Amino acid sequence: MKIIETKRCILRPWRLSDVEDMYDYAKLPNVGPAAGWRPHQDTHESARIIAMFISSNEVWAIEMKDTKKVVGSIGLHMDDKRPKVKARMVGFVLHPAYWGQSIIAESVMGLVRYAFSELDVDIISGYHYPFNRQSGRVFEKCGFRYEGTLRMSSVIYDGTVLDNVCYSILRSEFSL
Repeated sequence: MKIIETKRCILRPWRLSDVEDMYDYAKLPNVGPAAGWRPHQDTHESARIIAMFISSNEVWAIEMKDTKKVVGSIGLHMDDKRPKVKARMVGFVLHPAYWGQSIIAESVMGLVRYAFSELDVDIISGYHYPFNRQSGRVFEKCGFRYEGTLRMSSVIYDGTVLDNVCYSILRSEFSL
């Protein structure tokens, strides 16, 4: 897993020692549900998720350069909605104390640049739930185009069925 640097952040592999930083945001009621998962109940749950991230090799920790604190995560996964093309899907979560500072947009741009320049990827998509308009704004700021809304396409942790709002960007639309 490559370490990716942006102006203010380092996107790096997760470490088990990051558990307190993850739990600090993953326990909050306005974080996990916006991404489809329930808030973490304890640090053991955060440690289990970090171990899963480490083994998947698809999810980076977002570490602030100035404080060395992990404030979120960003992943680049296979897009199961596009199985026949060279596609990836980006997903992210950020501690609310850092919202509104363009940290996620900066991280998404760093990850997109990496994917298009070093991986064999032609399209990167991003999805969010209709109530999470901030994520849609991030995709728009990063040059992604709105594709449409996939109705009743996700079942989240509590069994609720939700729509997915889809954005994407093609390699040809991104200037390295």
